[in-house]
Amino acid sequence: MREDKARGAGYSQKKLADIANVEQSTIKRIELRQLAPTLDLLISLSRALALEVRDLVDDLGITNSDPEV
Repeated sequence: MREDKARGAGYSQKKLADIANVEQSTIKRIELRQLAPTLDLLISLSRALALEVRDLVDDLGITNSDPEV
C-alpha cells in the first residue's frame, strides 16, 4: 500500500490502523513491504481508503507466486 493513498485520504497510520482494527505497526510494515496483508485486512483497508482491493494489491505488487501470500 502506498503511503500517499492513505495520506491522500487524510489518514495517518494511526487513524488507518484504528479503522482497520490493527496495530499501527502493522500499517507501517505493510507500507514498508515487510508484511503482506491478509485478504480481510485488504478489504478493511480498501473500504477505509475508498479503493478497490485490486488497487491495493497492484500497489503492493502481490502476485500469486509471492511466498508470503
